[in-house]
Amino acid sequence: MNDLEKQSFYSFVLLYLTSSFIFVLLSGYWYFNAQKNALESENYYKLTHIADEYSGMIIKSQMKGTTLHLPNYQGYEYFLLSKKEAPKYKRGYYEADGYKVLVSDSPQEHLGVKYILIRTKIYFQKLHTLVKNVLTMMGFSFVGIVLISILLSKLFLQPMRTRVQQIESFIQDISHELNTPITALGMSASRGLKKGVYDKKILTNISISTKQLQSIYKSLTYLNFNNQTQKAELIALAPIVEQTIAYYNELSTAKQITIMSDITAMSFTILPLEAELLFSNLLSNAIKYSMPQSSIKITLNQDFFLIEDEGMGIAKEKLDSIFTLYQRHSTLAGGFGVGLSIVKQICDTAGIKIEVHSELGVGSSFRLLWNP
Repeated sequence: MNDLEKQSFYSFVLLYLTSSFIFVLLSGYWYFNAQKNALESENYYKLTHIADEYSGMIIKSQMKGTTLHLPNYQGYEYFLLSKKEAPKYKRGYYEADGYKVLVSDSPQEHLGVKYILIRTKIYFQKLHTLVKNVLTMMGFSFVGIVLISILLSKLFLQPMRTRVQQIESFIQDISHELNTPITALGMSASRGLKKGVYDKKILTNISISTKQLQSIYKSLTYLNFNNQTQKAELIALAPIVEQTIAYYNELSTAKQITIMSDITAMSFTILPLEAELLFSNLLSNAIKYSMPQSSIKITLNQDFFLIEDEGMGIAKEKLDSIFTLYQRHSTLAGGFGVGLSIVKQICDTAGIKIEVHSELGVGSSFRLLWNP
């Protein structure tokens, strides 16, 4: 992980664990209180039941004149309090000396019993077990949350990591791509100054380098500042295609590439800038990946636009990813992986279908269908 990934990872984990810890605490507190209240009610009704049972036996024993025999319940103690002993105790359900106590007057002074006292420690034993279980449950829950947070963090950071790698690669590529025309401009300018005259070759090199920089600038501007404030309009595409061919004439001539065109006048609803970028990126890409002394064929008619080159071609397994931003299908030529992505964005916006056919060592063709 780089520093940015580590910072994002720790920030996410800390935030997730803090919020999860508070949630676990609140959930554990709520569950404990609910179970404690249920345990309290259970204990109260149990003591009340025993007191009522004993009272019934006391009353029955006096009425029938039989000997009183009260059963023992494990974990529960009872005391029969006479009227003389009764003042030492208060009636009701409460806690005293580590016991839960119920003092009931249900015997109604039969057999001289004023109160019956039932007490037990079972409640505190169950409460201790409840606390232990709740803490264990909270502990396991939090451990699970920690593991989940680590997994989620990695899943969350994976797209960021991929994006960072793409951006780093993009920066390296664009630095290299800009270095070539900038170096050529500097060398041509230096040569011109030394010679004192500006011949055609020097001016051509300056023109090619300037156009390369301008092409890069337009592509980056479209990617970063394309807000679609303009509306598409019906425009003639033939002049734009011809202008694009003329624009790249110096570059194609420098590589001894022949551009053959069959252009028919037609119109299509699209933004002028997008039409220019569409043809410009396809043609510059074809020139970039074409071999010297090869040819490029361009066809424009009412049904489609087709550009075919005799370049290095694209491997079949890479055809599905050529329109992905920053994705380059070859490192043998320059570029920084945005041209075809821009083409795809424009086609999707304008409702144009793209068909790609390519064979390694033979060349590639891109067909744009106006009415798919």
